[in-house]
Amino acid sequence: MAEDDNKTNSAPQKEIGKKFCSNCGAQIDEKAVICPKCGVPQSVVGIAIGEKKNKTTAALLALFLGGIGIHKLYLKRSNWWIYLVFCWTLIPALIAFVEAVQLFMMSESDFDRQYNTTK
Repeated sequence: MAEDDNKTNSAPQKEIGKKFCSNCGAQIDEKAVICPKCGVPQSVVGIAIGEKKNKTTAALLALFLGGIGIHKLYLKRSNWWIYLVFCWTLIPALIAFVEAVQLFMMSESDFDRQYNTTK
């Protein structure tokens, strides 16, 4: 009986892999772009829709074009030009290879925390 009283007084609990719609408050899949109940577009907290960086894209750019700093440009880092200035030494290519491995090994949540937050 006491358990039933606690359940009715508590706020709805968010299930794993779910989030609440920013408009109607319905519980939806955490990767949903549009709420199926009200049709309102959803966004990641602090990030406008369409601006989210992709971990795989960043890692592939680092692997294939990292010697000239394209992955840093994609991730909107201010030091990308250093790679371009020193590309003739091949040192940026080696650094970019290590960064590509790091990006491939990084979890999605760590990547989002580091690169998909507003500053």
